[in-house]
Amino acid sequence: MTDDLTWLSAYELGQLYRSRDLSPVEVVDAALNRVEQVNGRLNAMVTVTADSAREEALDAERRFASDEDLPPLFGIPVTVKDLTDTAGVRTTYGCVAYADHVPDGDAISWSRLKDAGTILLGKTTTPEFGLLGVTESMLTGTTGTPWDPARAAGGSSGGAAASTVAGIAPVAWGSDGGGSIRVPASLCGAVGIKPSTGRIPLIGNTEPDSTEGPIARRVVDAALLLDVTVGPHPLDRLSLPATGERYAKAAMASGDLSGLRIAADPGLQHGPVDQETQRVFAAALQDLRAAGAVVEEVQVDLPDPLEFFVAYWGPAYVDYVDLMREGGLEVWPLMARIAEQAAVLSPVDVSRAGRTTKTEIYLAYAKIFNAFDLLVTPTTPFPAFPHAGDTGGPSIVNGKPVDEPGGHLHRLTESPSHAGLPAISVPCGFTNEGLPVGLQIIGPQHSDTAVIYAAARYERATDWWTRHPAL
Repeated sequence: MTDDLTWLSAYELGQLYRSRDLSPVEVVDAALNRVEQVNGRLNAMVTVTADSAREEALDAERRFASDEDLPPLFGIPVTVKDLTDTAGVRTTYGCVAYADHVPDGDAISWSRLKDAGTILLGKTTTPEFGLLGVTESMLTGTTGTPWDPARAAGGSSGGAAASTVAGIAPVAWGSDGGGSIRVPASLCGAVGIKPSTGRIPLIGNTEPDSTEGPIARRVVDAALLLDVTVGPHPLDRLSLPATGERYAKAAMASGDLSGLRIAADPGLQHGPVDQETQRVFAAALQDLRAAGAVVEEVQVDLPDPLEFFVAYWGPAYVDYVDLMREGGLEVWPLMARIAEQAAVLSPVDVSRAGRTTKTEIYLAYAKIFNAFDLLVTPTTPFPAFPHAGDTGGPSIVNGKPVDEPGGHLHRLTESPSHAGLPAISVPCGFTNEGLPVGLQIIGPQHSDTAVIYAAARYERATDWWTRHPAL
């Protein structure tokens, strides 16, 4: 297996399949070899579907040889986060109680990815039910960033981001309720998209702020996954109508950022940001200006994100923690602490968070978008940090104490989710220690195409995507 094959994008693989210069069999074999090489250090994969992947690759090879008109993602290897149901393939939700669980049906997203011809390499690690901001699980252990496996990959899609950046597959499927795609994308150096609320349907959707979405090494690859997974479904009452927009087309369109008005908030208030992250973010703003954008620093006036987190998500933690304890399962201290804080809230507190505070969050962003096309922030307040169990981050940032490190890690990504806005994290530089930093690009309501358009042009104006970890 050559490095060239390991780091090819999904789009490039598709072109090489169609020119007969490369076979899906070669690609899947290389990907499975890569799993053997790096997963022992990263712990990114919980289940590997080698036999079925090789069978599907052989079938794809035959179909390309017969000159069929096949979809753009046909024969492309993909990993899927272990919170997403895959019929016939073990899906553990990161929990010991589900260690041998095999679902009967597919999630809507995976059904659509299968129909598009992607080849499942396996399932990626996640914390129990996605309830931690780092990928730590009693079932699977600790997942590290490919740039330094002794440091956290972020969460809860940590295995998805780590596997992609490590060269296992060009694309991964994750999920995001308050940063669970974007945070690991930032800490691992990937592209991660949280689409608009309702853009990707979920069976029996009960939670409007959570979504599934793609993680990739290139913006166009993430856009290709969106192209085949968006659109309404009768089992999701919150799903959006189809718009006909083609996200990959937007990612590949020529041009720079000229004419775009971009607001920049370096920290969204409410807590410190690491000095190296600040430095890299400031340089990224200069890159945006060099690419033609007009960039102006602003302050977004948002409610305290940690208080909101407990009031909004806390009741679900109470439910999950009770179920885990009833089943005799060990509960992470952070999960228990959030559940304890939420248990003493009044019904009025919880109702106010879901109605009044969420509206305040949306209106704070709407005020910015009255004057600007997009908003950028660092994706995380600090880069990847040494593993510390469920703590979720350093307790001191720039000499200032952080009350809840796990919540602070997601402080910059929580609020766009609760406003229902599309957001993407793209690599924008490295710290002096060689750790990646993510740039979060946030758009107005339902502006997924505009966010992808800008991210792809920023990516082309820089070379961060060309760097790969030396595992």
